[in-house]
Amino acid sequence: MMLREGKAAKPRKVLLAGLQEEIAQYVEGKTNEEYLFRSQKGDKPMTTTQVYRMLRDVGDWIGRHDIGTHTMRKTFGYHYYRHTKDIMKLTDILNHSTPSITKRYIDITQDKITESLEDSKL
Repeated sequence: MMLREGKAAKPRKVLLAGLQEEIAQYVEGKTNEEYLFRSQKGDKPMTTTQVYRMLRDVGDWIGRHDIGTHTMRKTFGYHYYRHTKDIMKLTDILNHSTPSITKRYIDITQDKITESLEDSKL
């Protein structure tokens, strides 16, 4: 599926293979004119602010105050990098223009890089 990211309006391919069955069930009977995620009014799409408020409410319910849409994206990036160490691929996934932006985004500093090298063995 192709979409355009809001902030930079850059095209982005999103992999939904693992969700195809659930999406098909969710959209069953809906027309192309309907929004996939409607606002409570129903005649408009849900905004990012509405999604943020829903996540914040869930966070309050479970006693966490550090949950948000952007936090989830950064957390994914951080753990993806820790698991793969592939900053180039992560830069593409996050649609950043340079690896240095991605490193700063997920808070990978030179100190952390040096620390990880100290623990590695050839």
